[in-house]
Amino acid sequence: MLENGAKIRSYRDRQVWQAGMDLVVSTYALTEGFPGRETYGLALQMRRAAVSIPSNIAEEHAREHGKEYLHCISMSQGSLSELQTQLEIAERLGYLCGDQPTGVLAASVSLAKQLYALRNSVRKSLSADAEDSSVIFSPTLVPQTNTRHPAPTT
Repeated sequence: MLENGAKIRSYRDRQVWQAGMDLVVSTYALTEGFPGRETYGLALQMRRAAVSIPSNIAEEHAREHGKEYLHCISMSQGSLSELQTQLEIAERLGYLCGDQPTGVLAASVSLAKQLYALRNSVRKSLSADAEDSSVIFSPTLVPQTNTRHPAPTT
């Protein structure tokens, strides 16, 4: 559900995807000022990592299985960590000046929190589904533990 109560119909409705797209735009703008020799080096790596974040979020939305969904979120988190590391490398190499990386870094930290919250929400949902599948209902509607097929433990 979106903040206004509407149902999420597309990955484009997800705030985390929108934040990822904003981060891509910021990363491209930031790397425009890199030395020409970095066009196919660090600048390209940063752009690829940034593009991978919303791309994986879009892919995750198309997944129907929880574990695949978690994998895509994890991939987005990994790409975000790569980008954060590459930002620091660019700063140490002197490609970024003053407050240049501050906005991108702040956006990346905010996105990391959103991805973490999404991952935890999906995990919680998967745990609840696993618990639900281990309960059978008797004719008297009293829940009984399914001893033949217990829920997997994590």
